[in-house]
Amino acid sequence: MARRGETIELAVLGLLHEGPMHGYELRKRLNLMLGWGRVLSYGSLYPALKKMLRSNLIEEASTTVTPVSRRPRIVYQVTAAGTAEFERLMSEVGPAAWEDDNFDIRFAFFSSTDMEIRLRVLEGRRIRLQERLDRVQSQLSLTEKEVDRYAAELQRHGVESVEREVRWLSDLINAERSAGSPPGPAPGTAYGDPAAPPDVSPDGLAAADHHQQRSPQQ
Repeated sequence: MARRGETIELAVLGLLHEGPMHGYELRKRLNLMLGWGRVLSYGSLYPALKKMLRSNLIEEASTTVTPVSRRPRIVYQVTAAGTAEFERLMSEVGPAAWEDDNFDIRFAFFSSTDMEIRLRVLEGRRIRLQERLDRVQSQLSLTEKEVDRYAAELQRHGVESVEREVRWLSDLINAERSAGSPPGPAPGTAYGDPAAPPDVSPDGLAAADHHQQRSPQQ
């Protein structure tokens, strides 16, 4: 299981990969990325930033003073070592990439990876959720008899949430595969046009043979 510090580190590297940011902007973007119900405090962010500074993954680019508070804000940027580490982390396709927090962060930076990696992570996440769904559904009918209606309703809500994510993942996987499939004929080009490939269907071959037989008489 990925530790929270590792998840924050990946997210910070990904955000700074887009461009330099100060700590306040990083925290705001991270909270949007982590989703509802998960708020990242400065007490969690700044120790992670200091650790990354010591590891030479990021560096202080400059210090700015805000006109309102007059307090200096440190602007951070990713180093070459940090870029290499981000690329390494994003290329991993093992079970750690499918976990709840880590998957969300990785998905936010999917544009930095190639299709093969995206597919493997999406498929791994779907398998993990389907296993979880099957296990919960097999227990649901038994636990409904043993718990009150509110606990049972909470369990059903969890099942429905996982079912929605499985469908969403399936749609994403299909879209990735479609994007990587060989293209069809160019738009506006009919198979009867000179630039179009020949019709090699049985009907098309028969029509061509019939035309060749008649051509000497014309």
